[in-house]
Amino acid sequence: MDDGDPPACMDGLSVTGCERCPALVESRTRIVDGTGPADADLLFVGEGPGANEDEQGEPFVGRSGSVLDDGLREVGLDRADVRITNCVRCRPPENRDPHAEELGNCRTYLDAEIQRVDPELIITLGKVPSEHLLGRDVAVTSEAGDIADATVADTIRPVLISVHPAATLYDRSQEATFTDTLDKAAEYAGDGGQSTLGSF
Repeated sequence: MDDGDPPACMDGLSVTGCERCPALVESRTRIVDGTGPADADLLFVGEGPGANEDEQGEPFVGRSGSVLDDGLREVGLDRADVRITNCVRCRPPENRDPHAEELGNCRTYLDAEIQRVDPELIITLGKVPSEHLLGRDVAVTSEAGDIADATVADTIRPVLISVHPAATLYDRSQEATFTDTLDKAAEYAGDGGQSTLGSF
């Protein structure tokens, strides 16, 4: 596939030295790039780095990362099998939601990463990435498990909407929803998830 010219400040799948968002530049310790295979079938997209991610330089570590790791194992996947990234690569101050301008500033990096990885399926973890990629309001709790089309750099790509892993920590009723969504992702990519289709 034609990846086109990489965005400025981007070396392969890594962003180096970006200073587009003054508040995020001031808040961050480092730029947190995506991790996982560069040709992964499944690409998980979160909102942005928190304190743990900013400290360790990887997306989805700490409590939310543990929930994601456990959920992946439950459906027969491993963190090493998937790619995980965020809408913005720098920690917002006080862990606030990224502003629209900040999401826009980082969008070229996200689009380039999606184009280069060329996943079978994108899984959006929570409201912000779901709305950012789909370009509309998303009621995550009611739409979790739904697949919708998103246009990424002029390419239509399937997006599976998921609740954020942290939602399961505050609302145990979301655990089954989260696991079912991960199972659907594994099934979609043909990676040996707990498929129930054959039982119908």
